[in-house]
Amino acid sequence: MIGSLNALFRVPDIRKRLFITFGFLLLYRVGWNIPIPGIDLHALGKAGEAGESGGQFGAIFSILSGGQLFSPALFSLGIMPYISSSIIFSLLTKVMPSLEKIAKEGASGQRKINQWTRLATVPLAMFQAILLTVNVYQRESAIVSGETLLEPGFLPALWSILTLTCGAIFLMWIGEQITEYGVGNGISLLIMAGIVARLPQAVGYLIQSEEGAFLPFMLLVLFVVVVVVVVYISKGTRKIPVQYAKLTRGRKVYGGQRHFLPIKVNQAGVMPVIFASALLSFPSLLGNAIGSEWLTNALGFNSFFYTFFSVLLIYFFSYFWTSLMFNPVEMSKNMKESGSFVPGIRPGKRTAEFLEKVMTRVTLAGATFLAVIAVIPQWLATVLSANTPPEIAYFLGGTSILIVVSVALDVVDKLNSALMMRSYEGFLRGGRGRGGRGRD
Repeated sequence: MIGSLNALFRVPDIRKRLFITFGFLLLYRVGWNIPIPGIDLHALGKAGEAGESGGQFGAIFSILSGGQLFSPALFSLGIMPYISSSIIFSLLTKVMPSLEKIAKEGASGQRKINQWTRLATVPLAMFQAILLTVNVYQRESAIVSGETLLEPGFLPALWSILTLTCGAIFLMWIGEQITEYGVGNGISLLIMAGIVARLPQAVGYLIQSEEGAFLPFMLLVLFVVVVVVVVYISKGTRKIPVQYAKLTRGRKVYGGQRHFLPIKVNQAGVMPVIFASALLSFPSLLGNAIGSEWLTNALGFNSFFYTFFSVLLIYFFSYFWTSLMFNPVEMSKNMKESGSFVPGIRPGKRTAEFLEKVMTRVTLAGATFLAVIAVIPQWLATVLSANTPPEIAYFLGGTSILIVVSVALDVVDKLNSALMMRSYEGFLRGGRGRGGRGRD
């Protein structure tokens, strides 16, 4: 493994991608701590000492957006506006024939949709910035001491809105640059970096807890169990046997080999959880903005409706995302043209129906797994003491662990593939040297 780690930095292309990724993540962390213009740092310090963080809603939104919602900084909105825009265009692609036609044009069509997604991010970011500025930063109720974070008035509010909007757009650009020139998915890496950055704070809360040794022990056991299950499900596949037809040319027989078509149990990855949490954050944010306690409580964290809609949306986005990535009809057509077939299944329509049936059942198992993982933090928040901050439940619960482990596994797989393409041994294998040769 040490030899493979050294190989990462010996290959110029991989080394360059790693440095680009680390550089952009460092830039993201710096911007996370730059206050927006006009913020009263004295009032901000008092709010921090008083533990003002927006409660459970603020903790959840901040963790899943990669931002710091109730601490006014350049990247306070995080990547949530871009995620919301991606959700909108992903749904519109399925319901609008014109967009679906553009999406099927290949790389050029995808570039058009990506450009529209970026443009739609601007008004969404501005809308969220307005809600935050007017209803949080300029309201006395947000600060325990009775002071406001931002001076009242139109000009300070305008600077705040423009800064937050530009920060969200710049963060979107950073994520796309990491995806194109770095390692892994940039958006997921930004969310993961935001979660990992809160690790010392969550551990500090845990150490200072008044529950004694039982709470840390219970969370440690739960952490280990969730990590093992996440790795097992993320790597789990349903292997479908595929037989290639034999071809006789002269005296030689070609083909006839049997391979396997791997279908991942959790084909959608962590995206259904992020999408569901993004959609459910808007009612609470809107309720806080208009002062509607009913809306805030009805869809607040730990409420019945929040749990119900969260599970429902996770199932919906699991099937929706899988349908975008997996096309049984197209796959059966390609298999028929290449002379391969599933043993016992007639090529063509029957194969497409078989693949769709298998994918439906496998996705059901993956969606159930994601739903259980998403409910664990809510269960923890109910079991834990009322004095325990929600960051512990949500950080050490299932969702944050799922995001961190899934993104880490994706990065390792990409690095492993890059090494294998350059005749190095796998990243998680213990050998050394080139050409895939290890020590005998």
